[in-house]
Amino acid sequence: MKGLVKMGVELISRGKVLCARLSGDIDHHGAKELRRDIDIAIEENCPSELILDFSAVTFMDSSGIGLVMGRYKLMNERGGTVTVAKTPAYIGKVMRVSGVGKLAKIVNEYTLPKEDEQEVMKIETTNQ
Repeated sequence: MKGLVKMGVELISRGKVLCARLSGDIDHHGAKELRRDIDIAIEENCPSELILDFSAVTFMDSSGIGLVMGRYKLMNERGGTVTVAKTPAYIGKVMRVSGVGKLAKIVNEYTLPKEDEQEVMKIETTNQ
């Protein structure tokens, strides 16, 4: 089907860490759903750290920056932190140039707490 892009987020909560593994294209059409899904998981799990994993993101416009900044604001209000992880080269460059590195750590790798403390929620959305 032409013009149909799969976009999704896999949410993993372990201990006080919430990891959002993003996938597909992040643009203004779908970022709203991603924000909503991540915000609900933050409300339900009360993490002290949010990791946004961009390793499976294939495209990102300025909505991706807004996604990070909004989650930073929410986590900061709760006394938590945000880590941006595993960004493809061009996305990492956009993050650094836009100043995201002043709000969140930008890392190539991360480690989650033990798996026995895991809860996984997979959410896939379709963006037209």
